[in-house]
Amino acid sequence: MALVPIVAMVRKDLQLFFSDRRAVIMSFLVPIAIASFFGSIFSGPSRNVEPARIAVSIVDQDDSPISRRIVASAQADRNLKVTRRDEADARDAVRRGAIVVAVVVPKGFGEAAGNAFFSNGEKPPLGLFYDPSRAMELAMVRGVMTEHIMQAVSQEMFGGEQGRAQIEKALPEVQRSTMPDDQKRLLLEMLASVQKFYNRAPAPGDATPARGITMPYTVREEAVTAGSNVAYNGYAHSFAGMGIQFLLFAMANLGIEMLLERQKGLWKRLRSAPLSRVTVLTAKALSGTIISLMTLWVSFAFAMIVFRVRIEGSVPGFVGISLGVALMAASFGLLVAALGNTPASARGITTFAILIMVMLGGAWVPAFVFPAWLQQFTLIVPVRWAVDGFDAMTWRGIGISGAAMPAAVLVGFAGAFMLIAAMRFKWEEA
Repeated sequence: MALVPIVAMVRKDLQLFFSDRRAVIMSFLVPIAIASFFGSIFSGPSRNVEPARIAVSIVDQDDSPISRRIVASAQADRNLKVTRRDEADARDAVRRGAIVVAVVVPKGFGEAAGNAFFSNGEKPPLGLFYDPSRAMELAMVRGVMTEHIMQAVSQEMFGGEQGRAQIEKALPEVQRSTMPDDQKRLLLEMLASVQKFYNRAPAPGDATPARGITMPYTVREEAVTAGSNVAYNGYAHSFAGMGIQFLLFAMANLGIEMLLERQKGLWKRLRSAPLSRVTVLTAKALSGTIISLMTLWVSFAFAMIVFRVRIEGSVPGFVGISLGVALMAASFGLLVAALGNTPASARGITTFAILIMVMLGGAWVPAFVFPAWLQQFTLIVPVRWAVDGFDAMTWRGIGISGAAMPAAVLVGFAGAFMLIAAMRFKWEEA
């Protein structure tokens, strides 16, 4: 395989690439702009920034001590932005998207909840009107409201007038019950002790109300990154994902341009030169790899300067992943040129294939949202290995060992793409 023709063809491809200034600018600016947008979304809230609150309306149709405690506790929650509405307005606000969830506390909720707290009384329903497009926020609101309701009900039942009345009502009912004597005796002793607690005279100056049942633990959260002082930087993940996506699109466009050249008969003339198919494809792969590396590294350079993305792992590992990604993308472009019949048909199929690979590779959304079987399926997608490799070299801070497997898999995909392209490449129109 002659080196001079390869160098000449690579030089020609690079000159053609840089001759279209608008295309060059778009090749660099578009992935940077989109990666910046996704990075701002997935970076997560800063420690010093007030978290975004979920818009919730509470409809208090009960107006009991328990329901008023629920409303007050929810209004003090830093995760919720609580407003008060009537049921019709709350339902309409959910329909218009103004709020995520409307919580309806029905008439008699407090009394029924108190009865169910100490006995087997019927549990009252709590109404939730929600926006179906925001189901994840509904789950969060449901959990937060559970805590507030349990605290409000238990606080009233262990220190309020409703609890006192419930105990006085429950004692004779237990006496008349047919439960086993040992269980009845223990339950009566417990209720009598609670009644004594209600009837005790408060100490002078003691105005502290009963707290009720609260969460019996606190949570200490620690984000595991490259180091204890290294914060997670979502821009590292977004620039990896979006950079890979646009590399694939750019190299697929290179393959479609090869189809256009074949359609115009340019490959017939090239075939008349003393060049083998392997020489031509190698030159195209090399020029595509160089263009891909330039695009990828310019994007990451922007992320490092503007968004402080850092290579916390291994610099050689980062370079190795970059080379593997660039080679894989370039060979993917050759695969498009080899398998495509016409530029029009190849463009549609290729766009669909790239979007599927990027989506399954975790560039758009985290892979944990996929079903278990689909998460395993993503291991055969090259984008998944590329994104994981860049994550390992940036915010995860894994050493060269974290780059070995992704780089090897990416080179393997590149080799497979090149082999298929060499076998199926056609010099002329069918």
